[in-house]
Amino acid sequence: MYDTSTESVWYGELRTARGNTILIHDKEFPEASAGRVYLYNTARDAVIEYAVDIVKVNLHDLTDEEIKAAKAEYDAKWQVTREQFMRQHSAWVEAIHAKPAPAPKKVKIDVDVDSDDDDDVELEVDSLDDDGFDDWSDDD
Repeated sequence: MYDTSTESVWYGELRTARGNTILIHDKEFPEASAGRVYLYNTARDAVIEYAVDIVKVNLHDLTDEEIKAAKAEYDAKWQVTREQFMRQHSAWVEAIHAKPAPAPKKVKIDVDVDSDDDDDVELEVDSLDDDGFDDWSDDD
């Protein structure tokens, strides 16, 4: 029941007192809130966020014949709805697949001061303070 580890797209049936509905789970969907999962509901033609604890016990795998029939009947609508859903959540998709940006590096500047004592002065400059503001106050 509801084993999404072998297939990237899982077809199953939600069995409730109200009736049975074909649901589709896609591993490419963004992660839902804690304890919840996104499933495409064929009866509502929408991706819906379900509570895992409630829905999981009512999800059942389809036979190979039932999967073929479900794909034949729902695949076109499923693909359109999936595309819209993924477009709405594209920021999540980009964030998941993006590599983190490296932290800004400190810039070291060597300044030669023309004076009689010929001392070298080194200044170390951060690109930004931690909070992005200079540490000064208007109390003066």
